[in-house]
Amino acid sequence: MAWQLHYTSARRGPTGRAGFQFVAETPGLPGGVRAAVTPYLSYRPPPGAPLSPDDSELELFPVSLLYDRVDGRPLLLRCRYLGRDYSGRYGNFFAHAVVAEPDELEGLRPAELWHAPLWAPLPVPGPALDVLDELTPGAALDPESLAAWLASSGTGGGSGAHATLGRLVDAVAGVLGRGHGRVVLVADDVEVIARWIAAVSYSLPVAAAARLSFVTYSADPGGAGQRLVGTTPDVWAAVRHHASHALAVDLRKGAPDGALSRFARTVADCWRDLDFAGLDALAELAPPDGPAPPDGPGPSDAPPRRGRPARPNGGEAVTAALEGAAALEAAASLLALSRGDSTVTANEENAAARLLAGRGAEIPEWIWWELASGVPSMGLEPVLAVHAWARGTGAGTVAEQCALRLAELALTDPAARAHLPEPPAREDTPRTGGPTDAAADGRDTGGLGGRVSAALVEAPTLAEVGAVAGVAARAGAGAEPAEVAAAAAALAVRGAADLPAGLAACPDGLRGALLDGVLAGLAEAGRRELASALTPAACEALYGHAERLRNVPLVAVRVLVAVGRGRPGRRVAVTGELLRLDGGDVGAALAEVWSSPPSATECVELLDAHGTAMEAHPALASLPSRTFDRLCSPGGDGLADAATLRLAARVRAVLPDGRAGCDAAAVQAHAAAITADGPERAARALEELAEALGATSRLAEAAFADAAARLRRRPPRFRAALLAAAPASARARLAGRWTEELPGRARAGRAPLRGAELAQRNELVEVALRLRARGVTEPALETWARAAATRWLAARQLDAHLAGEPGLRTALKDLLAEARGR
Repeated sequence: MAWQLHYTSARRGPTGRAGFQFVAETPGLPGGVRAAVTPYLSYRPPPGAPLSPDDSELELFPVSLLYDRVDGRPLLLRCRYLGRDYSGRYGNFFAHAVVAEPDELEGLRPAELWHAPLWAPLPVPGPALDVLDELTPGAALDPESLAAWLASSGTGGGSGAHATLGRLVDAVAGVLGRGHGRVVLVADDVEVIARWIAAVSYSLPVAAAARLSFVTYSADPGGAGQRLVGTTPDVWAAVRHHASHALAVDLRKGAPDGALSRFARTVADCWRDLDFAGLDALAELAPPDGPAPPDGPGPSDAPPRRGRPARPNGGEAVTAALEGAAALEAAASLLALSRGDSTVTANEENAAARLLAGRGAEIPEWIWWELASGVPSMGLEPVLAVHAWARGTGAGTVAEQCALRLAELALTDPAARAHLPEPPAREDTPRTGGPTDAAADGRDTGGLGGRVSAALVEAPTLAEVGAVAGVAARAGAGAEPAEVAAAAAALAVRGAADLPAGLAACPDGLRGALLDGVLAGLAEAGRRELASALTPAACEALYGHAERLRNVPLVAVRVLVAVGRGRPGRRVAVTGELLRLDGGDVGAALAEVWSSPPSATECVELLDAHGTAMEAHPALASLPSRTFDRLCSPGGDGLADAATLRLAARVRAVLPDGRAGCDAAAVQAHAAAITADGPERAARALEELAEALGATSRLAEAAFADAAARLRRRPPRFRAALLAAAPASARARLAGRWTEELPGRARAGRAPLRGAELAQRNELVEVALRLRARGVTEPALETWARAAATRWLAARQLDAHLAGEPGLRTALKDLLAEARGR
């Protein structure tokens, strides 16, 4: 229901007073309504109107129809100028207000009530007005009439009128979105303004039109509280400099040029084409906007100036309306998409998809079926939305079309690959990704194979080649192995370095083709491209397919060298692969792989695996000697280590000739010398070690020095017997090493000596005395012993050391006597 109020200047109103007042109203008016309506009750004629109009001129004054909301209820207010009041003074007007319950305007645009039969031309004589059970619109502003009027409008010609409508729709949507501001319509005839307001209202969804407050005429457009405000040219000329924040459209000229939104363009096209179903579809697709702005006209709601507080609830209104404006764009994009419009951009498609996802079941069924016809040209987001609907409703054909489109998109769009549906299970043999899979699965791939071929050619990386092949396999179209290989070769020859990613993305049945293509491309690549492509990760990936590597020796050599140098634990296996190659500089590659000598254990593994081939390759044949050399170096594992001895034995068995065999013999002689249980056996080993024919001189010297140092720790009796049994050359060399290993003071015969120094000197002098007792003379050792024993303190210490050996004490006395005799 709706209540009515009449307001004018009367000599005597219901309360008995004179002047402007409510002269009639519907009984039972809700409390507070009269007070809420009062601020809207005003009318001021345009400045160009006659000051003292006669009855015929009164019809020319603009009628003001206002729509707003008061206390949550729709307010419709029609004001017309009456001229003189009861006293004869000009300035009287009649206001007819209708306040309705919120649902009274459901499905009705307020602008339709412009010429409604409910409006009274003059106040009624009695104080009681009827309740309005129905708000019946007038017939002048129906959509068909407005469309004909727009087509023939003189506002910039027919096409200009539709462009003006589009810009008005954009402007009004922006004002509703911001929650403040207004659009001013300027025209000589208020009838024209009412028509434009009606056209804009029909162009908006019902919820947005319900929020669009308007007034067909205002003498103060800069201060009006409505969003769409009509006025006359003379009013606007007087106030426009004080209302610069408002957008004004002179309807005599049309709206200024500018780009239109998708929603505004769609609206304009619908009016031009008499496509009222399209307008209805827009209204149906767009979700309801945010909350309406606060009630009441209040002061001008231009953007707040400094020092002036913002309107209540402004932030929430702006946020909600921005979402509403985006929803209008999405609705227009969705409608265009459903009609197969090829001008829909990717961003617009995504917006439409978000609208579909957000509203879900609220989207009309017909939209989904219309969208289905456009699936072959859709982007990812809308296809996903249609696919979800098709699966949910059991529309199997549409779901298959969506799956095919997803596969097409996934060929070039990585984002689509995560959404590819799984292929149907095969009951026979596993899928290979080959071109015959689709036929075997009974699927129609819709010519996807040609797109797969194009995507492979255009793939920028090996990872993309693998991904395209994977998409094709999942879609059932398959990819030709030859095309995969050709695409991979073209990228490899340019230095593509992402082989591991390509293999990871590629289906199992096509990895061989990818590898073959990469190797073919690398074989043709230049030096710079080859270096770029053969990253450590790429070499590791290729090494896992050594059987294919052997077909391209030049590439294989580089890969194997990189793997061998990067992973020393694989050098033995890498050596085997290098030895299998037929081509390439294998010798140089082996030298690079083994640039650092192996450990004893690794060298044994190499001998076990490739011993018979080592002699033919100098880089391998020299490895045992290099290993021995490293072992005898300071900080090495030592020549006496068990692994070293195993290596020596293996070398003597596999490579007995040449330097490696001689070095191994020296190592074994060293071991025999230091482990001999008797001096004679030790002497024989030292003799062999001292000669060490063919061995590396550094190794032979280091082995003899180490043996001498170890034998020095044997008892003097053993050492003397060893010297006696050794040949003269070995004896002199061994005695010299023992003397050189003495501490400096002991070696020079200086005193005093302490601790270990004293024991070392005494034991070596004892060795000299025992050797002398055996009738064997080592001149250098005996000369040193004589000098070391001549000092008084040294003689006493040596005598005490030999206390249990009478024969040696006698030999010491003879040695001292010889020294004094000299």
